[in-house]
Amino acid sequence: MEELARFGVSIPKELLKAFDEYIERKHYANRSEAIRDLIRQKLVEEEWKESKEDVVGVITYIYDHHKRELADKLLEIQHDHYNKIITTQHIHVDHDRCLEVVLVRGKANEIKELADKIQALKGVLHLNIALTTLGKSLPS
Repeated sequence: MEELARFGVSIPKELLKAFDEYIERKHYANRSEAIRDLIRQKLVEEEWKESKEDVVGVITYIYDHHKRELADKLLEIQHDHYNKIITTQHIHVDHDRCLEVVLVRGKANEIKELADKIQALKGVLHLNIALTTLGKSLPS
């Protein structure tokens, strides 16, 4: 088992109260578990921003499928970046909108560039990107 280190943190009472409410909403067993996860999350964010290694993630976007030539442009972008795309899923949300989920793997800046190209297309209503490193350098 990994050796644990203990440390004290001084924070305003209202901030601690809000944190305890967060812990309860997220079903953490205790503050330590929540703090460990928050620290790991920030370390992963920093790692993928600076990483020369591969990251993995998901690009999700909603678009208006009635927008002229948009589907063709989206397919063209995906074909141009086929080596970064693991798989895609297309969902018909309603009569006018579609959701696409794109699982990706590659250099962080290349994945961000792919997402930016998609988001810039007229008719793409919303895009979200979630990336993570492969976690090779993170302590458990």
